[in-house]
Amino acid sequence: MKVLLIKDVKGLGKAGEVKEVKDGYGQNFLIGNKLALHATNEVIKRHESNVRKQTAQDEEEMKRLKDLEKVLAKTELKIKRKLGANGSLFGAVTKDEISHEFKAQCDLEIDKKAIEIKNAIKMTGLFDITIKLGHGIHAHFKLEIIGE
Repeated sequence: MKVLLIKDVKGLGKAGEVKEVKDGYGQNFLIGNKLALHATNEVIKRHESNVRKQTAQDEEEMKRLKDLEKVLAKTELKIKRKLGANGSLFGAVTKDEISHEFKAQCDLEIDKKAIEIKNAIKMTGLFDITIKLGHGIHAHFKLEIIGE
């Protein structure tokens, strides 16, 4: 019996592979536990069509993220904060503040979880910040902290 694996099955194969298995194993275990489908021509063609659609969507998403990366590279975000007596900030600039400033200044929705700050920002100056966009793409932008 030929089956198309829907999920990875340890010792058999990965999702998307067509495997030849014994009838009882295929029918009772794999198909019964929704780990595989009976590999008819129709099922295989539908799977290949879904793979092509997913590939096209992934390519479109990668193009969109590359464009966003170029926009972010040109962006310089400015945040004004009050200074203490010794010239340092009251508290640190947080990822949440940076996310809100992106929305206010650039009209871009950036998730605070995607922002990477290496060291806490507790003084004025120019900082290089990284944003994880997904699919292995990282964008960098300049953040300037201005004291009041």
